[in-house]
Amino acid sequence: VLENQDLQDSIKPQKVEFHSLNFNTTLHWQPGWAREARDALYFVQYKVYGQSTWQNKDECWGISSRTCDLTHETSDIQEPYYSRVRAAWAGVYSNWSLSCRFTPWRETVIGPPMVTVAHSNKSITVKLQAPRSPYKRKRGSTIPMTNYYDLLYQVFIINNLVDEQHRVLVYEGKEKVVEIQDLRPGVSYCIVAKMYMPMLDHSSAYSSRQCTVL
Repeated sequence: VLENQDLQDSIKPQKVEFHSLNFNTTLHWQPGWAREARDALYFVQYKVYGQSTWQNKDECWGISSRTCDLTHETSDIQEPYYSRVRAAWAGVYSNWSLSCRFTPWRETVIGPPMVTVAHSNKSITVKLQAPRSPYKRKRGSTIPMTNYYDLLYQVFIINNLVDEQHRVLVYEGKEKVVEIQDLRPGVSYCIVAKMYMPMLDHSSAYSSRQCTVL
């Protein structure tokens, strides 16, 4: 019995955590410390905080992978959720490992906007597109993150002549098309942007650089 107990403990999943980007939410965990744990199979359950019964996640039942997509199961973004994972190896089941509480609206990471640039001889036009959630409208288009939060675009310009690391904020607001004027012809400029949420004082990562020479 002791050996079984030891094996149960040693294959028990570690570090059960929700990772979420734009409401695309995945549960991640680490294997137990035993060598056998590398070949274990995993079983995932989830529930809304306050509910008494756990739900099985059928697609993550007896899997060898150490991630499980719970985007669909956490679609009520204001609700707090829990998940838990157990491992099995050679007919021995570990105890459950519990995640921390996860509330999508509070904890999802907002990604950067999509940026496209066009230029004339003295100005750059920046087009911005907010990141999209995985959730769909009735007509089938995905809902942008700006529907869920009060988000602002922040646009920065980098003058490559001066310093490739120095970003100057040139716009903050909700406009999706921004014109940056009075620039110098023949100079290489790069644009990056991010999403900013004033209410929680959160920023996304920067978008990838879009560069152009006037």
